[in-house]
Order: sequence, then C-alpha cells, then structure tokens
Amino acid sequence: MATANLSNEAYELSDGLDSIVIIKDLGDIPGGRTLDVTNVAADVNVIKAGHIIMQDDTSKEYEPLAVSTGAYVADTTGKTYVGVLKHTVLKTKAFAPILTMGQVNAAASPYEVTAAIKTALTNIQFI
Repeated sequence: MATANLSNEAYELSDGLDSIVIIKDLGDIPGGRTLDVTNVAADVNVIKAGHIIMQDDTSKEYEPLAVSTGAYVADTTGKTYVGVLKHTVLKTKAFAPILTMGQVNAAASPYEVTAAIKTALTNIQFI
C-alpha cells in the first residue's frame, strides 16, 4: 500500500526584515517566477527577501545569485541580473515575487549589495 507524508517541516520564514527590505515597489515580474534552486547550498532551507535574482542566459531559468562564504559571488558569467526577491520563500517552494523597479533597503538585504549589482539593476535604487 502506498503511503505519503502529509507533515510539513516547520521553518521560520521571517526574520523580521521582510517588511522593511522593499521600501517602494514600482514594478515587478507579473505573477513572479519559480526559482531554480539546484545551486543553493544543501543546508539552506529559506531564501530571504532582498536576495538578488538572476536569469540564466541559456536556459532562461530564474535563480538566486550564488553565495559563497557569506557574500554574493562576483562571477556571474552566463547570467543576467533580473531583480530582488520581495518576500522570503522556502527552498522547497521557491515561488518568487521579483522586484524589478523600486527602492530596496540595502542594510536589510541578506548579503552586501555590491557595486556590480547596483550598476546592473539600474531601475532599483539601493538605499
């Protein structure tokens, strides 16, 4: 007889910063996108609001910008900056609302926003 586990593992999705990461939402990707999370570290269960979102130039899949040793990776070859994750999402249910135009509280971002990110996302002001 087939069985299924109907229990969901509990995770704290909000660290209290979700409500202050996005200062002003002037535009986003309608309906959001499902993120490809294959390159997210195995020990990461949630992707926090403010995370930078990329699009793979070949597959056109959306994915969180890779992180290494507590910072965004600098090498983004083959990927294009798209926007900023508006709300924290579970890695297992990575249905992502993505801000493409507006203002972001850089101090509330999960990782330091680099000059390259600011230059690439011209419609987003990091304050």
